[in-house]
Amino acid sequence: MRLPARRLLPATALTAASALLTGCFAGAESSADAGADGKRIRVAMMQPPRSGLSPLSDDAFKLSRWSAAETLVKLDKEGDAQPALATKWRQSGRSWTFEIRPGVTFHDGTELTAETVVNSLTRAATASPKPRILDGVELTAKADGDKVTVTTATEDPLVPQRLSSPQLSILAAKAYRGKTVDPVGAGTGPFELTKVNGTASASLDRYEDYWGEKAKAPGIDVKFVPDGTARAAALRSGEADIVESIPVSQAAVLDQDLITEVPMPRTNTLYLNTGKGAFKDASLRAAAREAIDAEAIVKGVYEGRADVAEGLLGPALPWAAELRGPVTRAAEAGKPNGEAITIGTYTDRSEMPEVAATLQQQLQKAGFKVKLDVREYTNIESDALSGRFDAFVLSRATVLDSGDPAAYLYSDFATDGTFNLSQFADKGVDKALKKASETKVGDARRKAIIEAEAAVLTQDAAVPMLHERVIQGDAAGVVDAAHDPRERELVTVDTYVK
Repeated sequence: MRLPARRLLPATALTAASALLTGCFAGAESSADAGADGKRIRVAMMQPPRSGLSPLSDDAFKLSRWSAAETLVKLDKEGDAQPALATKWRQSGRSWTFEIRPGVTFHDGTELTAETVVNSLTRAATASPKPRILDGVELTAKADGDKVTVTTATEDPLVPQRLSSPQLSILAAKAYRGKTVDPVGAGTGPFELTKVNGTASASLDRYEDYWGEKAKAPGIDVKFVPDGTARAAALRSGEADIVESIPVSQAAVLDQDLITEVPMPRTNTLYLNTGKGAFKDASLRAAAREAIDAEAIVKGVYEGRADVAEGLLGPALPWAAELRGPVTRAAEAGKPNGEAITIGTYTDRSEMPEVAATLQQQLQKAGFKVKLDVREYTNIESDALSGRFDAFVLSRATVLDSGDPAAYLYSDFATDGTFNLSQFADKGVDKALKKASETKVGDARRKAIIEAEAAVLTQDAAVPMLHERVIQGDAAGVVDAAHDPRERELVTVDTYVK
C-alpha cells in the first residue's frame, strides 16, 4: 500500500540531516576512550540550550538526560522519592533533614559535602526567577556535619519530590560565578560534561571516579537538531544512535523496531490571555473552547498517535480520570463577531505549527479573525510570558519537575505563577492550588489536585486539547536507552552501542 505523500521523507531531507549532523559526530570515534571498550553514543536532541545549560532553567533536564548532574533524591516509576545523593531523610514539621551520601566527588575532583549541597540549593532558592519547582515556596538550607536541613516557610509534604527536580541539581562550587551557573566539569553523574558549543552541540566523557556503577559507554556526543524531519532522517541514515522526539508525521515511515511510543504526562494546551484582548471576556473564552475540535487535531495532525484531552492531566496519570467529574463553566459561550486574535506557537516541536494552523481554521469558522505568529521557542518565550499574544499553543509537561502535577498547576495558573501564559488571576483558583500544594502525598492530595484542575477549567483560562505520546528513536545497536515519560532519563550507566 502506498503511503500518503506528506508522510514520505524526501531524499533531500536525508541529505540535509546528514550534512547537519556529520560535523558533530564525525570525530566521535576518535574522542577519549572511544574504541577501547565501546562506542560513544551519538544523540540528536530536539531543543537547543536556552540558558547556557544552567541547571536553574529547563536546560537542567538535558543535564539529567545525559546523566551529568544529579539531585539529592530521585523518583521511581510510581513517582515515589528514592535515595540519590542523599541516602535517607526525615521530616519534623517545616524541616526535612537529609543525610548526604559519602564518597562522592564532583567532576572537578572536589568532594560532595553538606556545604556544597547548601550552596547549590541556596543559589536555586534565591535565583530570579526561581526554578519552577520552587514557585510559591520559600526554602532555606543549612549544613550540620554530613546532614542538610531544608526548611520551608510553611509545612510542605512535597519537599523530597521537589528536591528530585533536575533544576535543583547539586554542582561543584566552581559552577557558580556571579549570576551565571556553568555546569561544565561540575556535576556528580556517571558522565562528565566536557564541552559545550553554544546551541549546536555538547560532549561528555565517562567519569571514571563515579560513586556508583561505572557507565558502559565511554562518552556521549550531542547535536541539537530543532528540525524534526532532520532528526528522523538522522535515525534512518545512521548518523545518530538515539533520537529525541520523532515527529508523528515521520514515525510511520521509519522502521517500527527502531521507535518506542509511550503515553506522556504532556498536554497540548491552548492558553488564553485572560488579562487583555478578546479573551479577557469569559464568554469569548468559552466560545473558543467550544469551537475547538480536538479529535480532528489528533487524527489530522498527530495521525492518531495522541489522546484527546478530557482535562489538563492525561492517561499517564490514570488516577486523574478516575477522580475527575463534570466541570461547571463560569460563562456561557458568546458569539464572536470578527474579534482579531493572534495565536503564538513555536517550531521546535514539528506538530505545533500544524496544530496552530488547524486552530486558526476552527476559530475563524466560529467567527474570530485569526493571525498566527510562529517562531523558534527561544525567540518567542519572552513574548508569550509577557502576554503579547491573545492565545498560545504549548506542549506542556504536567509532572516534569516533581513527579507531582501540583507544581505545574501552580506555575501555570496561580496569580504569582512564573509560567502564567494566560495572565490568569483568580482568588478561588489560588485557594484551590494552595490546598493541593499543602495536602499530604496520597489519595487526599490527588483529590485536591483534581479540584484545582476543575477550578482552572471552570474559568476557561486554558483549553487542553490532547495528551502526547513520546516517540523516541534508538538505532539497532543501542542497548538499554531509557524511555522515560517524565523526560528525565535518556542515556544511563547501562546504555551503550554495540
